[in-house]
Amino acid sequence: MIKAAILDYGAGNLHSLAKAVRLAGIEVVITTDAGTALNSDALILPGVGAFGSAAAALAPQRDAIRYALASGLPCLGICLGMQLLFDTSEEGSGNGLGIISGSVRRLKASRIPQIGWNSLEQTDDELIRSSGLDTAYFANSYVCEPRSTACITSWAVHESDRFPASVRVGRICGVQFHPEKSSTAGCEFIRAFFSGITR
Repeated sequence: MIKAAILDYGAGNLHSLAKAVRLAGIEVVITTDAGTALNSDALILPGVGAFGSAAAALAPQRDAIRYALASGLPCLGICLGMQLLFDTSEEGSGNGLGIISGSVRRLKASRIPQIGWNSLEQTDDELIRSSGLDTAYFANSYVCEPRSTACITSWAVHESDRFPASVRVGRICGVQFHPEKSSTAGCEFIRAFFSGITR
C-alpha cells in the first residue's frame, strides 16, 4: 500500500484531507516532521492558511524538502500548498519552496475570497480529465503566477481574473482548488494522482 504524508505546517483542514486520501485507499499520516514526511511514498502540502506563517514553519525544512522533490518524491500541493511551491507571495514575507519559478498574487476581483464552485477551463491534465473534474471547490484570495505557462494544466476565472487552477512539473502537482471538498470527482482526482505515481 502507498504511504502518503501530510506535512503539518500550521494549515487547517488536515483531517478532512486525510479522510479523503484514505477513501482513495492510501495509508496516510499527518506529521510536523520533515524526515517522516520525506520518507513516505508521496508528500501532500495542505491548504487553508497564510503564506507567511506557513513559509516560516517550513523554513528549517526547506532545503530537505526541495532536495526530496528534486530527487523525484511525488507531491500534491493543495491551495496554500500549491502556492508554497512558488518563490514568494504578496500575502506575506518569507520564501516558498521555489520548485516552480514565479510568485503568488492577490486575486483581482471585488469579491474576495473566492469561495465556492468554479469551472476548470482548457484542461490539459490527465488526472483532471480521467476523474471527470470539470468544476471544483475553491476557497482562496491569492493565486499563482508562474514565470512560464508551460507548467499550467488548467485554468479558472473568478469575475474577470483568469488564473492557473492546476500546475504540473514532473511528479509534482499543484491545485488551487480543494479536491477533498470537490465531491466524488475530487476524490477520484486524489485516487488518480496516487495511481499515477505507481506507474
